[in-house]
Amino acid sequence: MSLNLTPSGERLHIGIFGKRNAGKSSLINALTNQNLAIVSEQKGTTTDPVSKAMELLPLGPVVMIDTPGFDDIGTLGAQRVQKAKQVLNKTDIALLVVDAAIGITDEDVSLWELMQAKKLPSMLVFNKCEAVAEMQQALNTVAALKLTKNIMFVSAQAKTNINELREAIAKLKPEDEEKPLLDDLIAPMDVVILVTPIDSAAPKGRLILPQQLVLRNVLDNKGMALVVQESELGAALAKLAVKPRLVVTDSQAFGKVSKIVPDDVPLTSFSILMARYKGNLYNAVKSVTMLDKLQDGDKVLISEGCTHHRQCGDIGRDKLPAWIRAYSKAEPSFSWTSGTEFPQDLSPYKLIVHCGACMLNEREIIYRNKCAIDQNVPMTNYGIAIAYMHGILQRSVKPLPGYAELLQK
Repeated sequence: MSLNLTPSGERLHIGIFGKRNAGKSSLINALTNQNLAIVSEQKGTTTDPVSKAMELLPLGPVVMIDTPGFDDIGTLGAQRVQKAKQVLNKTDIALLVVDAAIGITDEDVSLWELMQAKKLPSMLVFNKCEAVAEMQQALNTVAALKLTKNIMFVSAQAKTNINELREAIAKLKPEDEEKPLLDDLIAPMDVVILVTPIDSAAPKGRLILPQQLVLRNVLDNKGMALVVQESELGAALAKLAVKPRLVVTDSQAFGKVSKIVPDDVPLTSFSILMARYKGNLYNAVKSVTMLDKLQDGDKVLISEGCTHHRQCGDIGRDKLPAWIRAYSKAEPSFSWTSGTEFPQDLSPYKLIVHCGACMLNEREIIYRNKCAIDQNVPMTNYGIAIAYMHGILQRSVKPLPGYAELLQK
């Protein structure tokens, strides 16, 4: 996959934090050699987090996030600070930018401690180093060493030490962990059938992102992919000379597809694979039984990571609520969030049903999962919930090592 085509959820997220006028936006422009962020002498120029997917060598595909100043004031300022704090939840590498002429302040120390509490790979960057004498740099260094050894003096304006900063950022990259999509489920030359309904909610002329990722993963593992709609699935199975190693379906077609695919052929969904890939499948499987306990008036949050235009028949707005009502025989109260919005206070909800999170990076979905666990609110997944309500959850997780045993317990 071309670096420029790497989905946002698969990119390393680099957050730039600090006080107003520390030079955060100027630093992003210097790091990228582009005028991506608006720069002004006026405090508070950046009023909302701004994300830009790009290439940053030697790291490769990244998302750079410029944030409002952590010392913003007033009612609106407090809201901007809260938005900046939310960015920490999806940041893989954090840079705390300090005006070298001012030095480290109490606000900087508080922000640094917050980064450490979230266990973020972090660096302290003194900007505007051209404006201070050697004695001031020495004093800044002494103060910084009380916080960290990851210190860099730069000048975004004069481009001093910018290449060195790029190299230092690359060294902060977290070690890649094994995140299997299909890698442990198929072998070279295995046939994998991908059932991809084409409806009004699908982007015109394209497959949705989970389908793209799974298809590419089949090819990366030297497998053979057969892509069909559910209406052609029966004919496709009949024409195959060998039994498919796996069938992966869109969650909303689970009920129909499970009746077509023979019991001896492993079956799962794109949403379930994505939940395992993003790290929240275990809790999703444990939490799904809350569907059996829903009562009239119970609040259910349906959360999506993307912000696509909702149409009639949308899975999150229409189909899932209808399935939940029919299954639970209750009338819950539904709420929805999308994109980067996710409530801090989850206590009003009896259940959260999250999408496959293909548009969110792993750190963001792990953060959301932890919030739900910490507040004792069950959070399941589209694919898990739909499979459970159709009575095929055991079958749909059976291909995944360890999950069938979890259900038996």
